[in-house]
Amino acid sequence: MIKVNDVTIPESAILEEMQYHPAESKRQAMLKAAESLVIGEILRQRASSLDLPVSDSSSQAGQDDFIEKLFDQDVFLPEATEDECRLYFEKNPMRFTTSPLLELRHILLAAAPDDEVQRVDSKTLAETLVHKLRAGENFSDLARQFSACPSKETGGSLGQISTGQTVPEFERQVFTANEGLLPAPVESRYGFHVVFIERKIAGNPLPYEQVEARIRQYLNDKVKAKATAQYIQSLIQETQLEGFDFSVSDSPLMQ
Repeated sequence: MIKVNDVTIPESAILEEMQYHPAESKRQAMLKAAESLVIGEILRQRASSLDLPVSDSSSQAGQDDFIEKLFDQDVFLPEATEDECRLYFEKNPMRFTTSPLLELRHILLAAAPDDEVQRVDSKTLAETLVHKLRAGENFSDLARQFSACPSKETGGSLGQISTGQTVPEFERQVFTANEGLLPAPVESRYGFHVVFIERKIAGNPLPYEQVEARIRQYLNDKVKAKATAQYIQSLIQETQLEGFDFSVSDSPLMQ
């Protein structure tokens, strides 16, 4: 049994809440569920003490409504200044460029994400093709013979691509690679890719005026997350809590 000041959170409520907190073990799920209910009750009690209307609705929308009003009234959120925005822009120039372009070819050795045997076989074949290409075999010929992608009809060519046109796990590897044949196959949800980057065109820097709003929103969101976490921690310290120990929680609030 958990008590937040004089309010009891029954085990049945924790068991019901667990469905919204998937975890590696039942204990972890219970801890996350209990933590969520404890914090929710702490915030509810704080809102009531400030005479804010607290919805009796158990829906998430109803809870979010009073929590947002509580944060608006009780948490000080400084806005990012012009100097802070410009400093962030100057220190992170690579974040503010147009998307680079890649001209590449690939050979897809298809494998379903949940088929471990097929994925091992596809990776092995992909590695073999990399060795063949290093030995001088023709990329287009191997693409037509082995690739499961429609691009095999054009020798594996994908033409020019920019970020956002392919799956993230593929882009993370090819957009940071150098021109030429990648030394190892690239894994994606579709299988393994043998990749040859024919040309890489770097992105162009964007002017500050074009990204100012994005930077300001990002910095304000960071401040809000930190201030909210500190606010909740201060409320926890002022709460008489029985049956739950935040020190055993892996919540970001406690890091």
